[in-house]
Amino acid sequence: MNVVQGLKCRECGREVAVGPVHVCEFCFGPLEVVYDHDRQRRVVTREAITAGPPSLWRYADLLPVLPGATPQERVDLGAGFTPLVPAPRLGAALGLRDLWLKNDTLNPTNSFKDRVVSVALSAARRLGMTTAACASTGNLAQSVAAHAAGSGMDSCVLIPADLEEAKVMATAVYGTRLVAVDGNYDDVNRLCGEIASEDDDWGFVNVNLRPYYAEGSKTIGFEIAEQLGWRLPAHVVAPMASGSMLVKIDKAFREFTQLGLVDDAPWRISGAQATGCSPIATAFKSGVDAIRPVRPDTVAKSLAIGDPADGYYALDVVHRTGGAMEDVSDPEIAEAILLLARTEGVFAETAGGVTVAVLAKLAAAGKIDPDERTVAVISGHGLKTLPVLQGRATPTHTIVPTLDAFHSALAIQEVHA
Repeated sequence: MNVVQGLKCRECGREVAVGPVHVCEFCFGPLEVVYDHDRQRRVVTREAITAGPPSLWRYADLLPVLPGATPQERVDLGAGFTPLVPAPRLGAALGLRDLWLKNDTLNPTNSFKDRVVSVALSAARRLGMTTAACASTGNLAQSVAAHAAGSGMDSCVLIPADLEEAKVMATAVYGTRLVAVDGNYDDVNRLCGEIASEDDDWGFVNVNLRPYYAEGSKTIGFEIAEQLGWRLPAHVVAPMASGSMLVKIDKAFREFTQLGLVDDAPWRISGAQATGCSPIATAFKSGVDAIRPVRPDTVAKSLAIGDPADGYYALDVVHRTGGAMEDVSDPEIAEAILLLARTEGVFAETAGGVTVAVLAKLAAAGKIDPDERTVAVISGHGLKTLPVLQGRATPTHTIVPTLDAFHSALAIQEVHA
């Protein structure tokens, strides 16, 4: 069922028809999708959701499925409905007694970006676009290339030239036109905006398709609530690049509450950034609403957006829900990756390291109640950012191939233990 009515400016409230547009022509505010809420109330039930596919499309009636679209038109590699698992050992290390992990490392291309891409390119198909495109710090490039290949669409993705080699290879393998730009993400994004204005056949998922793209992140919040037995968590800690994920998790909780799918209860959302690119967290800690753009300098390249499009709205969510924001250094990020892997068997990329390190910092500062149900969003897999662990994840022993050498090595380890 199609429940999309159009698009609406977040700032001035003006409404426009569905189309490949993301900015209000009157005030230049961002556009977002408008739904027929009365229709949603009639068709969206717990039973209808659980009867759906084990993917993000179980929430199709809460997503921007454009009028006339059919399930067969979806660009779908099976993203979503990733595990939500308790994390007792990590929780014990941090002093948190009810900690959970939303493990989005298990999406098709191993990051949460598969959610937003699946939704955005499904809209692109309905709008008649033939080329899938994006500006990316890595994960989005890989996801766009994979979803385009899987659906028979042409693709072209633009990335900063200094991106991690693993992410470059993991994108190029899908046969996309991969364009490396001598500049940072914000330079790449500006160029993509210019290209998008020239060709209506090109669907830039995070530019002219942004209103549809951003809605895909709501499915993280939908899944958390469903997987907790149709209950909201008390606290969510999420990584921030543009800030959109954090904003959409909050929106998901509000929509579930308004539809009566969960009981109304307070929740808090906190945001995590790397110190080398922390414009939103810096504004929060300074007590201001104006976000000052920065030039990124961090190993957490997937979060390295110096001029975050949704930063103001992320600040609003955190203030309104009573959450917090923090930033962490590159060494703290690497240590948090190791801590997560060694306590819970989850290998996260640098963005996950940021989330866990900020989680630890907030817990130590008393900004997370040790007994409140807290969910940390782990947004991407560690195989994407191996260089950050250079010298930190190495063999514990190097021996000659004899039993004596083996037993001696272990004996030495036991003595030092």
